[in-house]
Amino acid sequence: MTSTPPSPHNRSRSEDEDDPVDGMISRTGCAELHYALQDCMAEHQDWRKCQTEVQKFKECMTTYQNTRKEQLLKQRTSATQSA
Repeated sequence: MTSTPPSPHNRSRSEDEDDPVDGMISRTGCAELHYALQDCMAEHQDWRKCQTEVQKFKECMTTYQNTRKEQLLKQRTSATQSA
């Protein structure tokens, strides 16, 4: 008897195992918006009905990315000048 391989889409984790995506999103400061988007998607099962949540999450992530980019550029400039 041949067993079927696990689905690559099965992302289930045990209760005590941290989700790396949740960890990454938490570090951005956008976690609450992410959860609101997930709740909307679970309720409506249609991303088109969650455009307000999508836009708020997108704006938060864009702000984080721009801020992080500026921080990295400052670090690079600082490291270059001290070398």
